Amino acid sequence: MTLADLELGSSSLILGFNSEGENVARLSQLGVIPGAQAQILRAAPFGDPVQVRVEGTLLSIRKSDARFIQVEQM
Repeated sequence: MTLADLELGSSSLILGFNSEGENVARLSQLGVIPGAQAQILRAAPFGDPVQVRVEGTLLSIRKSDARFIQVEQM
């Protein structure tokens, strides 16, 4: 399951990434790392981007980037 698959209010544990490259490196620098807890807080109109709390930090992540993040729902 990916972060893009979660519904609003859902919490998850980040397991890793299903790709490598520029987007993954940028997300890692923002604290989106394996073992971190993530919660979907809200979505912009039309559902993209979504606001995510990752270990206390608020991030806006595009759905196209959220599809790279493998999670386990809590």
